[in-house]
Amino acid sequence: MAFENLSDRLQMALRRVTGRGKLNEKDIDEMMRDVRLSLLEADVNYKVVKEFTQNVKEQALGEKILHGLNPGQQVVKIVFDELKRIMGDDASGINLKMQGMSVIMTMGLQGAGKTTAIGKLANYLRKYEKKNPMLIAADIYRPAAVDQLVQIGKQLNVYVHDEGVNKKAWDIVQNGLVYAKEHGYDTVIIDTAGRLHIDEDMMEELVKVKQVAKPDEVLLVVDAMTGQDAVNVAKTFHEKLNATGCILTKLDGDTRGGAALSIRHITGVPIKFIGTGEKLDALDVFHPDRMAQRILGMGDTLTLIEKVTENIDEDEAMSMVEKLMSNKYNYYDLLKQFKMIKRIGSSKILGLLPGMKQVREAARNMDDKQFEYMEAIIGSMTDEERKNPDLIDKSSKRRERIAKGSGRSVTEVNNLRKTLERQKQVAKQMSGMSEADMQEMQRKMQNGQVPRQNSVAPQSVYKRK
Repeated sequence: MAFENLSDRLQMALRRVTGRGKLNEKDIDEMMRDVRLSLLEADVNYKVVKEFTQNVKEQALGEKILHGLNPGQQVVKIVFDELKRIMGDDASGINLKMQGMSVIMTMGLQGAGKTTAIGKLANYLRKYEKKNPMLIAADIYRPAAVDQLVQIGKQLNVYVHDEGVNKKAWDIVQNGLVYAKEHGYDTVIIDTAGRLHIDEDMMEELVKVKQVAKPDEVLLVVDAMTGQDAVNVAKTFHEKLNATGCILTKLDGDTRGGAALSIRHITGVPIKFIGTGEKLDALDVFHPDRMAQRILGMGDTLTLIEKVTENIDEDEAMSMVEKLMSNKYNYYDLLKQFKMIKRIGSSKILGLLPGMKQVREAARNMDDKQFEYMEAIIGSMTDEERKNPDLIDKSSKRRERIAKGSGRSVTEVNNLRKTLERQKQVAKQMSGMSEADMQEMQRKMQNGQVPRQNSVAPQSVYKRK
């Protein structure tokens, strides 16, 4: 997961100061040394690291912090605010016309995931902005890019204007824009040529395409895996073409995160979207505050809520909760829950929860096949067994039959039984708690009295969100 090493290192550094009643300059210096190394190892631009550490140290050494209550929590708050600031403070919305046709031009180097990002963007605009997008295939140097865009268009049922690779890119764009106007499309996304490296010919072509298209947005697609190189690429493109925003791809991979923490501050180009997976719905709006929370182990509750509400019907969720609380939860209900989780993606859900590092690591090893195996086990049960789990609990012969029928082991059948039992126990504990008990548990967690597994979130940040 992106930022994981940075997140671990920063949280270790901040634990030097959290939980202490008093801090001195030596404590701050030791913490800042670790913070500086963490950022440099994450491939954050050295200028950004220098400014970040100076600002944090200056504020952390203030009289209000050193002699105030909960100084450690206040230092964490300073780090959170500074992380958010260097990434842009607030989310930057995409520029679309209220009336008429909006034009979005994309650019980037080969291998950055530009063509796939265009498909994701078209899907996003149709789903969330209620737009009717059309794509223009203007990468005339790589026939595979045209074919790829056409295939993506078919998957999304989005029209792709394609004139092959034997025309000038700006002529294809001009013809595509005329077609879009004639056929009532309200948004056009242009795929331009990428190269393995930046050269003058490519830049000249992009300038001409921009002159023809007169785009409302010029989005640079950058590979987050390239670290500081991504910042240099963004800087060069921006100087020549005045980019209005950036799509950061492959942020779901094993990237150190330096690009996300450097691009906005060095180039002034806001990150507008991030790619969070290979599927065409894996594109999220970039929220600097939410990303800062994830880096500091605070989770991302707002994004979690958005993901759940997008994929799960409210009545369906309430029905599941009521069934859990009634102590009549059975294998039919567990199967429904698996399907709910699969709709969102278990790793996505767990990656947004505060703390939960060990659970996230376990979830990374659980792919969709694991859910399929558990579904196969439930499918091998009789109707009565699914409704009444006690029948399986009391009979080893039933468990052996279910294992053979599903092609899984008896151990896996027993693990599924344990999963069901744990769900019931959690529900029973929660149903027996009063509202005051729940509030008290939340208060203790926020004050660090209940282990949160590597979370160093200050109470003030949670309240403010």
